[in-house]
Amino acid sequence: MKKHTNYLLLILLFLSGYNFTIAQDEPESGKLTLDRIFSGEFRPDYFGRYKWLGNGDYYTLLERSDSVKGGMDIVKYNTKSGNKESVLIAAYELIPEGAEKPLRVSNYTWSDDMSKLLIFTNTRRVWRANTRGDYWVFDMKNKKLTQLGASLPESSLMFAKFTNDGKSAAYVSKHNIYAQVLASGEIKQLTFDGTEEIINGTFDWVYEEELACRDGFRWSDDGKYIAFWQLDASEIKDFLMINNTDSLYSFTIPVQYPKAGEMPSAAKVGYIDVESGEITWIDIPGDPKNNYLPRMQWIGNTHQLLIQQLNRHQNENKLWLFDLASGRLNNFYTEHDEAFVDIDWPDVTQGHWGMSDVLFLSNNRDFIWVSEGDGWRHIYKKNIAGADNEMKLTRGDYDIATIYGIDEKKGYVYFNASPDNSTQRYLYRVDLNGGGNLTRLTSEEKAGINQYDLSPGMQFAIETSSSLTTPRTVDLISLPKPKLVRELVTNDEFKEQMSKIDLGQTEFFKVTTEDGVEMDGYMIKPPDFDPSKKYPVLFDLYGEPWGQTATDSWGNLWHHMLAQEGYIVMTMDNRGTPCLKGREWRKSIYKKVGVINSGDQAAATKEIIKWDFIDPDRIAVWGWSGGGSMTLNLMFRYPEIYKTGMAVAAVSNLRYYDNVYQERYTGIPQENPEVYDEGSPINFAKNLEGNLLIVHGTADDNVHYQNAEALIVELIKNQKQFDVMPYPNCSHGIYEIEGATTHLFTLLTNYLKEHVEAGGK
Repeated sequence: MKKHTNYLLLILLFLSGYNFTIAQDEPESGKLTLDRIFSGEFRPDYFGRYKWLGNGDYYTLLERSDSVKGGMDIVKYNTKSGNKESVLIAAYELIPEGAEKPLRVSNYTWSDDMSKLLIFTNTRRVWRANTRGDYWVFDMKNKKLTQLGASLPESSLMFAKFTNDGKSAAYVSKHNIYAQVLASGEIKQLTFDGTEEIINGTFDWVYEEELACRDGFRWSDDGKYIAFWQLDASEIKDFLMINNTDSLYSFTIPVQYPKAGEMPSAAKVGYIDVESGEITWIDIPGDPKNNYLPRMQWIGNTHQLLIQQLNRHQNENKLWLFDLASGRLNNFYTEHDEAFVDIDWPDVTQGHWGMSDVLFLSNNRDFIWVSEGDGWRHIYKKNIAGADNEMKLTRGDYDIATIYGIDEKKGYVYFNASPDNSTQRYLYRVDLNGGGNLTRLTSEEKAGINQYDLSPGMQFAIETSSSLTTPRTVDLISLPKPKLVRELVTNDEFKEQMSKIDLGQTEFFKVTTEDGVEMDGYMIKPPDFDPSKKYPVLFDLYGEPWGQTATDSWGNLWHHMLAQEGYIVMTMDNRGTPCLKGREWRKSIYKKVGVINSGDQAAATKEIIKWDFIDPDRIAVWGWSGGGSMTLNLMFRYPEIYKTGMAVAAVSNLRYYDNVYQERYTGIPQENPEVYDEGSPINFAKNLEGNLLIVHGTADDNVHYQNAEALIVELIKNQKQFDVMPYPNCSHGIYEIEGATTHLFTLLTNYLKEHVEAGGK
């Protein structure tokens, strides 16, 4: 259920003013309304789509063209000075022959020598993201614009990328891999068996959703080989979503979706000799249907591949080294955990989601690894020669969050952490030689969540900062001695807007349960809060292993609006969430999903309702996806505490969710069916006493509408009254219908007001 968190973050960004849809009359100063929130009145600035050039001495930005309406120029800037160097490519140069308008640039990539630009355009959505579209190459020397794979179907190309020398490109179309020589335009098809079931160079639904796998092929450094994944999804059953509204007769939409307990796709990896077209498969030991291959990469400029193999229980990750010349395959390291191992760290505060390569040093032997072997998430320097060549780089009772990069020349590893406060994140560095000198680089005045993008040469970083009470700013800093080079985004106008809004009183707190579990949380109190009165509380929760909500970052205007209406809005992080509190905190939820997390939340709420200003008879909860499941669990398991709940896109039965996510945290259902029974909120629906609103998109390919319908049946069987709102043909994010987002939050607001009286008493 990782997906829910990402969708919820998108919604929260929307609520903070990133997009706008409707016009708005002059608003009442200081008062938030849904119309104001969704009108686009509150729109913070951001640092546009930039690309580092070379070592980072320069970067490019997409900027609106003055000469071509709707066009974008690609502009080069000097990183240190901020001076505009030149317009590298003007919008008019991106007008294809015979067309009237320039290409709409969704993304772009420079060749290493900057002689060519690869442009991604005319994109189409594949599950979560727009990863399918058209690719064009602009040649900087002859100013020629050429479409890749022009003979292939429109918007069918995926993951096009140059060779290092910029002479060729490769891409996927219809589950086959192609290579194209740029000078001649010659296209060479490299795989021929691609179908909806045999998938070359990309992945199926669950690999993308749960293992962050999308781009499924890699050029070797010299451009002679392409390593790639092939998935055999022929035995994956289709889950059929139904569309009742877009035609006279309904039709089904099949999704290859392995439910918990079902076997995954069989995966294998191989490499293609591009010149001959010969494919060599790498024979990795183990049943391909009981193992995942979530990561593969070339090691530097060698013809060696690093392949990670994760067993189905996801508690063992084997690192294999394959040498093309000798054909030798060596399992040189294995990471093991009694619960589960993390392939990618779910630190949503970093806004990162995707495949991450292991970081190797220039000798192509030493690499950086993160492990919880001593109970904390620490950085190690390892060697492909084996475990005996290991060096621990960070030490102590704290976790690192995200590794940013290695400056081998100066001898540093850069990463995010917050040793003293799990709700925050800061940039640190540690010596690469194992000296253990931990140095904080984020300035002391920047309390909160700080995110970084380091330049390739490690001499600069883009620093994005915010806190619960301070909107986002973006700065350019120098490294390794941190110094502000210049402010990129101050958001002064947005801050001025926010200063005129009665946002309420925001504060962090800690609460300790009767069992001694200390949880972080924050609350937003009404602007006119009176401590002598008792107030209703709305808990905004997630509570699963893929999301942390009580973070010190700029928040959700809808929650501030509810505070203005007289509600205290709270969130807390229970055990099992990815807080920086050690392995035991995070992995105590193993085989206890739905039980330990809801138990912690209820126990903490029992302490909170003892506070003088809390009304124990007006306790409500809401959440999305994993948070929706939490809402159901709290309403059904603790009806004496929670009186009103609003569950959006919730998993009601753990068996209905996908195998990768659910088996990682809950085990395989055939081996421990009782764990699935005890963790599924549907099995406790008979206990409902309060007001429950169920919201679900009928085309949710992630958490299927099946979850809502099965829960509805169970509630009816037990003669429980409830409310339900389906959103036809909407996915997990519920946005496909025009106005759906506004409609949904109007529904939630009205439901809360109807069932939970606002204001202090």
